[in-house]
Amino acid sequence: MSFPLLTATAALPAIGAIATAAVPAARRTAAKWLALLFSLGTLALAVAVLVRFDPGGERYQLTESHAWIKDFGVRYELGVDGIGVALLALTALLVPFVILAGWHDADPLETTSKRWRPTQGFFALILMVEAMVILSFEATDVFLFYILFEAMLIPMYFLIGGFGDRAHAGGDDKAAAQRSYAAVKFLLYNLVGGLIMLAAVIGLYVVAGNFSLPDIAAARASGELDMATNTERLLFLGFFFAFAVKAPLWPLHTWLPNAMGEATAPVAVLITAVVDKVGTFAMLRFCLGLFPEASRWATPAIIVLALVSIVYGALLAVGQRDIKRLIAYASISHFGFIILGIFAMTSQGQSGATLYMVNHGISTAALMLVAGFLISRRGSRLIADYGGVQKVAPVLAGTFLVGGLATLSLPGLAPFVSEFLVLVGTFARYPVAGIVATTGIVLAALYTLVLYQRTMTGPVREEVRAMPDLRPRELAVITPLIALLLFLGVYPKPLTDIVNPAVRHTMSDVQQKDPRPDVEAAK
Repeated sequence: MSFPLLTATAALPAIGAIATAAVPAARRTAAKWLALLFSLGTLALAVAVLVRFDPGGERYQLTESHAWIKDFGVRYELGVDGIGVALLALTALLVPFVILAGWHDADPLETTSKRWRPTQGFFALILMVEAMVILSFEATDVFLFYILFEAMLIPMYFLIGGFGDRAHAGGDDKAAAQRSYAAVKFLLYNLVGGLIMLAAVIGLYVVAGNFSLPDIAAARASGELDMATNTERLLFLGFFFAFAVKAPLWPLHTWLPNAMGEATAPVAVLITAVVDKVGTFAMLRFCLGLFPEASRWATPAIIVLALVSIVYGALLAVGQRDIKRLIAYASISHFGFIILGIFAMTSQGQSGATLYMVNHGISTAALMLVAGFLISRRGSRLIADYGGVQKVAPVLAGTFLVGGLATLSLPGLAPFVSEFLVLVGTFARYPVAGIVATTGIVLAALYTLVLYQRTMTGPVREEVRAMPDLRPRELAVITPLIALLLFLGVYPKPLTDIVNPAVRHTMSDVQQKDPRPDVEAAK
């Protein structure tokens, strides 16, 4: 038997979580270093997956399959395509930066409340989330994926509710209440989506007789499995609803601003740059792969919802007074672009959507982590409490600007390539939708530049006059992310070479071809 590389990639952070949690309470620094080493080991395994993956080879590679619950046909079945590999690598890349950025976020609080935060638990939960997310990108058994899809909510609930943002204007009691509210809202929204998905998973088993995604897809392609139209559409809606909550898609998005606002900046990155990508990834792998006819049937409605997300999220971002909630609403707008690209049903749109998942993860991580460093210095999330920061902390301001420019998809930075492909793919099939989506670009420029202008320029406020610039640990977090934004902005080919073959398979699943250009109209 060959080495189970995919299992090892998910098992290592899970083992790291257990080892970190077992470190004695007094050895907080040792726990941090142990968590960081395990995350770097996971990154090394992810690189090995990338090296062994052949974009021109079989659709699912490095496969593993073992009987799990024989009576119900459930298997421990893993395999990665180009989309899964890209998101696996993104997850493994970001978690070490999340750990470094949150190095002091769970240190004991020296306040009158005498609350002591379990540092070991904080970093163990981060590693556990990483393990579950990586395994969800690898799972090709629908039931196994469902278990992971739901299980990752538990560590995220404790990360949001137990380790919230310290920059809260209402004091300890109000902060605890807000964290609890955000964590419960996050859990309830996602649990409801998961329960509806569970019903759809059971229905799929009744219809197909097993949970194996490759087997079901092959049976559908050969005509051995023929779902009734209404049955397929109901099952599609059950899966899509759960993924739309996780994504998050309007109007199922309202948990995200609360969760990101109350979480620490590194945990907010974990939410939007890592966990939420499971939702959009699953739309490509499961919705389009299992239910092609229903996906085509639902496309017009989903495109409308995606456009509402783009415009609505951007408009609310413009009006925000809280830095972290602004970034959260901006992410809702960006997820609208991703979902628009997926359901445009063109190769350019789906390639752009996959690239957008990766590039949004990097750009949002850069912007949110710098924002977290800024907030930790001033002790406030309110935009109005800042001004003139670029004069006292120019490196902090410069990295904040680059992260913001990436968020508005400036040419030369990685998200531009993604957004351009999504819009090109959308215009090819739905030109009106493409025109509406471009308003999101204008609004992104508005909320990003206004945020920078109000926080970084102008007279230096007295409260920020003594603000220190980025420290070496913080530079070690931000510099590689900015370098990646620049590299993928001018040379995205390494990523597109991995993604494009998988997109062609997805387009074949839904029996769609790219529209032919209207040459006469162009004249």
